[in-house]
Amino acid sequence: MQNQLKIARVTMNLTQQQLAEKVGVTRQTISLIEKGKYNPTLKLCLSICHAVNKTLDEVFWIEKEEWKNAEN
Repeated sequence: MQNQLKIARVTMNLTQQQLAEKVGVTRQTISLIEKGKYNPTLKLCLSICHAVNKTLDEVFWIEKEEWKNAEN
């Protein structure tokens, strides 16, 4: 599963640690989300989006075909 979190984070000039501190999680959690190995809660997604000044769609939207391929 791919998302645009890393791009949004880097655009805002934030390290993983800085973003993690802003949203109240560990740096490792941010790393796992960026790699698509952790599915954050909606609340965490919203916090991240507010921190990077993006919408949910811009950061986390996944097309249906991508989602099907990720499940296999």
